[in-house]
Amino acid sequence: MSTAQAGHSDIFAPALLRGRVALVTGGGTGLGRATALELARCGASVTIAGRRAEVLEQAAAEIGPAATGEIDTVVGDVREREGAELMVRSVLERRGRLDVLVNNAGGQFFSPAELIAVKGWRAVWRLNVEGMLNMAEAAFALALEPGGGGTIVNVTLSPHHGMPGMAHSGSARATVEALTCELARRWAGAGVAVTAVAAGAFDTEVMAKYPQSVRAGMSRSVPLQRLGTVAEHAWLVALLASPLGRAFGGSVVTLDGARDNWFGPWPPPGLVDESGRVPVEERP
Repeated sequence: MSTAQAGHSDIFAPALLRGRVALVTGGGTGLGRATALELARCGASVTIAGRRAEVLEQAAAEIGPAATGEIDTVVGDVREREGAELMVRSVLERRGRLDVLVNNAGGQFFSPAELIAVKGWRAVWRLNVEGMLNMAEAAFALALEPGGGGTIVNVTLSPHHGMPGMAHSGSARATVEALTCELARRWAGAGVAVTAVAAGAFDTEVMAKYPQSVRAGMSRSVPLQRLGTVAEHAWLVALLASPLGRAFGGSVVTLDGARDNWFGPWPPPGLVDESGRVPVEERP
């Protein structure tokens, strides 16, 4: 979590999102929790959503003292349209409006593509694609269109040129990015901006579930040579939730330390000299 002074963002004005109401799915852990904290530090009233009440309540208790905006929770399942509508209606009943939806809920498991059973493919698709679409459509129909507009931010994953070991997630996230562009065009006339964030490898507790060899290689595959921090991700989402974010409608913004530009160890094998550094061209 960020080390910013309680109630203040590290980089944004405290009133950036004052008066705005946000709903963050998957907001009890990892990037979702960090996003909820940053939005609340920027003045938004934030509801964090998920399937486990105890996880949400713990996150809300941790975020509350460091927030300038209000924080509460709602339990629901994005995979069911009824669950999505329940969460949106809950926010409307408590706050009277919804301005920002962050579709952060998602997940996958590590496995070679040839070993992923049909059930596994469907599970990842249902959570990452259908869950996003359920939430987006429910928010648009029940809150954003009637309220005169708003913002939807869909969280996807980088790299875009393939995800070895997680082909099911790569396929699902690519679909989310395509739907982001489609929904942005479809709903622009209603004043709704739809964007996506393609997240790289971030240092969260979720990383612990992956094999040690996978975790060890993650930072080596990033030219920046480190994992991202949850605060960096949260800052980007807050920017997209701000008035400036509307200019990004239909865009996919990648935040991955340039991992999209290179997949594998960095520097590439054979490119370094005896000192282990990439040689620099000598110029007169």
